[in-house]
Amino acid sequence: MSAPERRNGAPPPPDEAPPGDEEYARTYAAGYEEGVRSGLREVLQHTSRGHTAQELRILVESRLARLDEEVEVKRRSLLGPPRRPAWNSLLRAPQPARPWSPPLGPVATGAIRLGPGRSLLIREERPSRAVEILRAHVQEFPRTVLVSLRPPELPALSKERRVDIVPSGSDISGGNALSPGEVGGHLRGPMEGPGGALVYIDALEYLASEYGLEMMLKFTQWLITQIDGSPSALVVSFDQRQVDTRELSRLERQFYQVV
Repeated sequence: MSAPERRNGAPPPPDEAPPGDEEYARTYAAGYEEGVRSGLREVLQHTSRGHTAQELRILVESRLARLDEEVEVKRRSLLGPPRRPAWNSLLRAPQPARPWSPPLGPVATGAIRLGPGRSLLIREERPSRAVEILRAHVQEFPRTVLVSLRPPELPALSKERRVDIVPSGSDISGGNALSPGEVGGHLRGPMEGPGGALVYIDALEYLASEYGLEMMLKFTQWLITQIDGSPSALVVSFDQRQVDTRELSRLERQFYQVV
């Protein structure tokens, strides 16, 4: 006697294991069905409102143009709470929240102390005050790293204690232009050495023009995260005319002090 036929969609008997890809196919089919239903309902709604064929075409093309964003939002809404990444232990341990100082008015160069773990942003059209502060602090760190298209002169500093990183191409990069990630890679060694390093940068405008403003902001965020709680310090000269007010504010809020 043959086994009775099952209705479509009925689950298989306990002793009959479904194919390995059955669950995947069933989930995909359900999602496909829901997507088609949703699309057809939307077209019917627009049609019932008296839209012409040309207007319907514009509405549909507009929806298709942002479909990727809608799918991503839907995907995120279905996920559970984020898990702790497995590589968490490889990163620097979380540091206590640091106070943020608002931009200050004119401050005497000698009044600025750049100690370990500090990051300073100087808003100036050309590197000037930042170089003065750099020269005033080079003897307080075992090494100094300059990320600059035209590294400033530091006569009192020996070659053994100085590292020049020229993003547009130098001996350290074999004459090739360095991306923000490659600049960060060359910074890591001196910063993680005994006693840390004093890092001077006046090439953020170059990185922003070559690799985009977002990449530049991510680079500074990574660098300041490395500086916080470490024996190293950072001084940056930046021409605020290169960005609008909103983006300048995003940059300023990353630093310990802004002048």
